[in-house]
Amino acid sequence: MIPFSVLDLSPINVGATASQAFKNTLDLAQHAETWGYYRYWLAEHHNMTGIASAATSVVIGHVAGGTQRIRVGSGGVMLPNHAPLVIAEQFGTLESLYPGRIDLGLGRAPGTDQTTARALRRDLHGSADSFPDDVVELQRYFAEPVSGQRVRAVPGAGLQVPIWLLGSSLFSAQLAAALGLPFAFASHFAPDHMLTALRVYRSQFRPSAALERPYAMVGVNLFAAETNDEAQLLMSSLQQQFVNLRRGTPGQLQPPVARLQATEQELSSVDHSLACSVVGDRDAVREGLLSVIGQTGADELMLTAQIFDHTARLRSFEIAAQVRGELIADQQ
Repeated sequence: MIPFSVLDLSPINVGATASQAFKNTLDLAQHAETWGYYRYWLAEHHNMTGIASAATSVVIGHVAGGTQRIRVGSGGVMLPNHAPLVIAEQFGTLESLYPGRIDLGLGRAPGTDQTTARALRRDLHGSADSFPDDVVELQRYFAEPVSGQRVRAVPGAGLQVPIWLLGSSLFSAQLAAALGLPFAFASHFAPDHMLTALRVYRSQFRPSAALERPYAMVGVNLFAAETNDEAQLLMSSLQQQFVNLRRGTPGQLQPPVARLQATEQELSSVDHSLACSVVGDRDAVREGLLSVIGQTGADELMLTAQIFDHTARLRSFEIAAQVRGELIADQQ
């Protein structure tokens, strides 16, 4: 059975603080490690009052320092917001502190709106176009230094921190294939091109020093509970979040509601974006996860759950871990 991993946005609930979100993040990471999850990734977003993981490398250090074995990384760092050297130094530092446990997933979107992107000193016209060159530059900083190299990442040089490319388009799939890097598709919020991107990535993949054969991860929203009705109710917090994003009014994570206050058009749009979701009781989760694996041929699943109640969130990931354990037993 393929590995299951966790993507966490460190959600800030209505009435809560970033401090509480970070406590919940560490608690979930510690449980995920106990339950056998392989990685724990955090994502860079800015100017979003419901997401606490803006300083992604700092939160990665918080989680890695509070766990023992689970790999911890970014899903992802939005590289156009940063100088490659700075990211190499940050993740070189993390790798030096927690050897063999750090991943660096990279995206080329700003992770925010255009006004905030400008506040990040981001060149809105050229930074996305330079993404491939920035990735290659970052790879050089993690490689062994060569004679005459004037700029080095200290720490970072020679540490070979694993780099992933993240995306929701064919561009990222093609670049990951060309560079021989592992690829993670953001199907949990942008499923449209998932199967095409995976096909392109695998067919165009070129072996590299980092990776001999293609390795694809797929993002899946997870809402698992004791009953199907309870799971559907838990999902309503994420649905509200997406409705508010489309209205241009993002905010903190809302408690679940029995009925969404949204138009038919809004509901249809949200349902489309969240099509790659597994929702229900243990049996439904088992069927749903097997379906995703069967459709995509994924080498790994990255599960994410924007659930308001922390205890319910823990239980959702626990159920998925138990399902994976059952699937492993079935194969033996």
